[in-house]
This record gives sequence, C-alpha cells and structure tokens, in this order.
Amino acid sequence: MLRNGVVGNVGQPCMLRWSNRIRLTWLSFTLFIILVFFPLIAHYYLTTIDNLDDSGPRIFEPRSGNALCEVKHVQDLCRIRESVSEELLQLEAKRQELNSEIAKLNLKIESCKKSIENAKQDLLQLKNVISQTEHSYKELVAQNQPKLSLPIRLLPEKDETNFPLPKSPNSCRLHSCFDYSRCPLTSGFPIYIYPMDQYQFSALIDPLIKQAFQANARTNIYITDNPHIACVYMVLVGELQDPTLLKSIDLEKQLHSLPHWRSDGHNHLLINLSRRSQTQNLLFNVSTGRAMVVQSTFYDVQYRPGFDLIPSPLIHAMSEPNFLEIPPQVPVKRKYLFSFQGEKIESLMSSLQEARSFEEEIEGNAPADYDDRIITTLKAVQDSKLDLVLVEFTCKNQPRPALPTEWALCGERDDRLELLKLSTFVLIITPGNSHLIASSGCSMRLFEALEVGAIPVILGEHMQLPYHDMIHWSEAALVVPKPRITEVHFLLRSISDSDLLNMRRQGRFLWETYFSTSDNVLGTILSTVRTRIQIPAAPITEEPSKEIPHKTGKSAGTDPNIADTGDLDLGPVETEPPYASPKYLRNFTVTVRDTYRAWNSAPGPFHLFPHTPLDPTLPSEAKFLGSGTGFRPIGAGAGGSGKEFQAALGGNVPREQFTVVMLTYEREEVLMNSLERLNGLPYLNKVVVVWNSPKPPSEDLVWPDIGVPIVHQFWSELSLGELRGWQEMNRKF
Repeated sequence: MLRNGVVGNVGQPCMLRWSNRIRLTWLSFTLFIILVFFPLIAHYYLTTIDNLDDSGPRIFEPRSGNALCEVKHVQDLCRIRESVSEELLQLEAKRQELNSEIAKLNLKIESCKKSIENAKQDLLQLKNVISQTEHSYKELVAQNQPKLSLPIRLLPEKDETNFPLPKSPNSCRLHSCFDYSRCPLTSGFPIYIYPMDQYQFSALIDPLIKQAFQANARTNIYITDNPHIACVYMVLVGELQDPTLLKSIDLEKQLHSLPHWRSDGHNHLLINLSRRSQTQNLLFNVSTGRAMVVQSTFYDVQYRPGFDLIPSPLIHAMSEPNFLEIPPQVPVKRKYLFSFQGEKIESLMSSLQEARSFEEEIEGNAPADYDDRIITTLKAVQDSKLDLVLVEFTCKNQPRPALPTEWALCGERDDRLELLKLSTFVLIITPGNSHLIASSGCSMRLFEALEVGAIPVILGEHMQLPYHDMIHWSEAALVVPKPRITEVHFLLRSISDSDLLNMRRQGRFLWETYFSTSDNVLGTILSTVRTRIQIPAAPITEEPSKEIPHKTGKSAGTDPNIADTGDLDLGPVETEPPYASPKYLRNFTVTVRDTYRAWNSAPGPFHLFPHTPLDPTLPSEAKFLGSGTGFRPIGAGAGGSGKEFQAALGGNVPREQFTVVMLTYEREEVLMNSLERLNGLPYLNKVVVVWNSPKPPSEDLVWPDIGVPIVHQFWSELSLGELRGWQEMNRKF
C-alpha cells in the first residue's frame, strides 16, 4: 500500500511536467504562426483593397496639397505658411522700392558733388575778385589820402608881432590877442616860467603859494628853460602876503619890463592864486595888455570871456587832503536838508531904511538887493519845521574878511566842514553886487562843499564858476536865480535819491580831478589853456617799473560759469598780433572835434586805453574808479566792430588797438577768469594788471596765455611818469 502510494505520488509530477512542455510548445507554435502569417495576410489585403472598387476613394494612394489641407491637424500649418508667403511678397516689394530710391539718391549725390566743385571754383574766382578790389581800393585810398608826416615847426622871425589892436583891452579874445604862430600843433605846448628873481614883487607873494608853484612847475612836462621856443610865458603875481603892500609896488611897470613882454604881453599868463576868502584883485586897475589873467575874483568890466580864466582856490598848497577823512557818499539823505552860515558885512540895501515889500516887487519895482528876501524866506522854512534845516546869518565869532556885498565865511575851516558833512545841500549866496561875477569867497564855499559831498545850490545866476566853459556844472550843482528863493525848498525836495547820488558822485570826481591838490590846480589851468588853443597833450615818456614775480604757460580755458554772449559782435574772427598805433592821425584832430564824454557812474575792474602807451593826446576818459565785477569799455561811443569800435574807443582811425588795465585786490581766481575771457579778443594789444594790495600774489599762481602780453605791476611800484600820464588823461573836460 505504501509502495503503491509512493509510486502514485511520484507519477503525478511527471505528468505535470509533460503537460507543461506540450502547452509551451503549442503556445510557441501558435505565436510563430501569428507573427509570420498575419503580417503577410495584412500586407496582401492592403495592397489589393484599392483595386476592389475603382469608384471609391483610395486610402493609401499619394494625395495632393489641397487634399492634405483637409486634414484637421494640418490646417494651422497651412495658414501660417500662407501668411509667411504674403509677408515675403511684401518685403520683396519694399526692397525693390528702396533699391529704386537708393539709385535716385546716388544720382543726387553725384549731382551735389558736381555742384560743390562748381561752387568752389566760383568761390575761388570771387576771392580773387575781392582781393583785386581791395588792392585797387587801397591804391585809391593811398592816392587820395597820402601818409602825412609832422610839419616842420616854424618860429616867428621876430619877437615883435604886429597884431591888430582890439577896440578896447576888455575885448581881447584868442583870435585877436593870442599869437598862434608860437604854438603850432607839433610844438608840444612848451611853457616858460619867469624866475622869481626877475621881478621885485615876487618877494611879497605868499611863501606857501610860491613854494607850491615852484614845486609843481619843476615836475610839469610842459615847462621849458628856453624862452625862445616857448608858447606861453607864465608869471606868478599873487596872492600877496600882505594886501597893504600892493600900493608900495608898481605892478604894471614891473610886468611891462619883463624880458619877453613884447610891448603888449601877448601869450603871457598872469596867475593870481588864492588861499584866503578875500583875495586881492591885484590886476583890476593894471593894464595887462594881451596877457591872460587867471584869478578867482573878477568884475564884469574886467573879465574877458573865453580869454581869462577863473581857477579854484589853492586850499592845500603844500600838502594833500586827507582822503581817509572824506565822508562816504551814502547815505544819500543827511541830517539837514540844507544849511547856510554867513554874515553880510555890507549890503546894497544898507542905504535904504526899509526893504520894499513883495507886493511892490511884483508890481514891477525890482529890489536893489534880494538878500533881505532870502533871509526872510529861509528863516520861514526853518521855523516851519517841515524839514530839518540850519541857517545862520550872524557869525558867532568874528567873520572872515570878505568883499563888499559878499557873504563872509564863519568860523574855522574844520567847523564848517563838520556842518557840511551833515548837510545834503549847502546854499551859496552870491554877492549882491551883480558886477562882481567871481569871488574867492564863493569859490571857497564851492570847494568845501564838493570836498565833503554836500551838493552846492548857488543862488544867483550871474556868477561865473571855475572853468565854467569847460566843466558841465549842471551835473554837480544847482544854479537858481535869486527871485526863485521861495521855490528853493520845493525844488530841493523834488530831487530823487538817484539824482542826488549822481550829483554827489560827479562833484567828488570834479574835486578829486581838478581842485584837490596844488598839482591838480596848476595842471588844470595849463590843460584849459592848451585845450582852448587846440594843442594835444604831450605823450608821457614810459618809465620801467618793477613787475610782480610770476609764472606763465597755463593754457587759457573756458569758465563754465561765463554766460554766453549770444549775438554780441566783438569784431572779426581773424585777430591781429599786437602792433603800435599810428601816430599823428586822430591825435591832432581830437582837440578840434571832441565828442566823447567821461563815463564814471559805475565802477569796474576793466579800463580800456587806445594803444598809444600813456599818450594823453587821445580822448581817453579812463579813470580808476575802484574794483568791481563787471566789464565795460570806457566811453560813450556807439560800439560796433572794426572802424566803429575803434572810433568808439576814441583812438586813431582807421587802424587802432587798445590796452586793458585791470585793478585787482587779492582775488586771484576772479582775476584768472577775467583774463581768460580776454583770450582771442580782437584789437587787444596788451593787458596791464595793477596789483593793489600790500600782499604779493601766491607763489604757485600761473598767469594764462591769452595771446598778448600781460604786464603785472604793484600799485606802489608805478612810476611817476605813469601816474602823471594817467592823471593827465583824467584831466579831460
């Protein structure tokens, strides 16, 4: 049982293994049949299926493009292809248009090149024509305007010149009493001063006036020691130290005995300077012949307009005024609106018991003297207290000596100046005697008012002010007729502050230039005579001066802070190198036709000089007015370029250059920027930098190269000749 059972159990696995093999074999055979025969059958069927029905569509045959588009997933690609094709067609059309335009432009370029070549040829021809025309023009100018040389100076063969005698000695004028033959244009205006030992009355002259006169005469460029070539002979006749000694000398006889008096004294200049308020009228009853009289006191029967000269008083004889004590020009309004101090010793109304009333004056009875009316009106203004004024008609101390009918000065000079420093205006009442047309007392009041900046108000139009035919006094003073005394207060109140400042500034300029020192007084007298007879001033000889140690080589740059000048015409682009100005062209005609006026209303650091070095013969109104931040040419010309610009500077024409003078004070950066702005400026000859500071410039300061020389000088090192030259250039009326 066990064995059968074991055998039975062993036989079952064998059957299982045999059945498994049969299944695998059958499965492999089946798969082989399927994999081999099924593709063959499918291939056969697919290749023969289209032949079964010719009318139906062929499934596997090749298809056209439109047929393919019917396929849904290909439709988008077809649309993209169509749009790309259209764009390519448009781009191709544009490319063809651009090619045609390029071809047209190439034709135009070729045409322009030909036009440029033709224009160049035409321009070259025009340049040749212009050059020939300029050459022809210069030849014509040279023919019509030949270069002139200085004429040879001819002196009179005899000292005795037979002039036609004027109708009376008081009718002397330059054309009838002055010998122009001794003063040709090229003479240089030589002046001979008689030595003091040649006439006896010189010992009686005030020593201070004598010393000041001799000291200034030695340094004056017009003085000559040769009397035979002299144009003018100058004699100092006063003022006398003691007026009572006048009767003890025979002044007329001594004058007529002068070596070169020539019987009538023509070309003689008799100078009577004054230091006191009462100056002796030494020459009133003296026969002066054809000699010019220069003094501060004149009567109408004695004064010869355009011939005699009224100078300013000589206050500072041997010393200069203290410019540090001069009050500033601002504020415009001062404590007193106007002031007056004076005492009248003798009046034309003294013989009358009562003054005529205003009603009688209005009826046509003119008063003998307006002084009483002036006193009444001014006291009424003072009592009204509308404005603070100070008027005193009686001196607290003994009044100064004065001429009859003249208001005498009160107190000492320092006391008067202190009052004037507090006064906006100062009244100057002219003498009651209308025949007294100039007095030393009025000149003294005018001098003191201008010195401290009080605006003079002159009551009386008959007075002749110093150098009245040369100075425009209306720019610095008011001249009011005495009958308008009741309107003076209204007139003074109606003047604006700007006008007051301009008048005060002009008065200060007149005082500093013509009246302040004895050198200015003497120089102004000689310049007035020289201007009257139309002789240009003699050029000042250049003297070397010490220059500031400096370095050069810095390239001129452009300051970005400098504003653009826009359409400002500074002249031609082509600049010329520095050259000397032509001489004897405008130098000798400026005294005949002088239309340029001084422009001193605004300070500035730049001052333009026509380039004849230190030559005061040119009408240069350049003045050192302080430093500022602007640039301005001196003069009131029309400007422009070329010849107009040169004429506006007042220089020679038609070819002229100029020099720029700059005054600086420890502002190196501003100075360098100002110098660099001058780079390439037409007509510029050189630049003079005056270092107005005791501290020298820094050692590393490098001066720019602007194409023209830059001269650097300390103000303290300026030569005496240069200072005299600038002073003479300032003495321009």
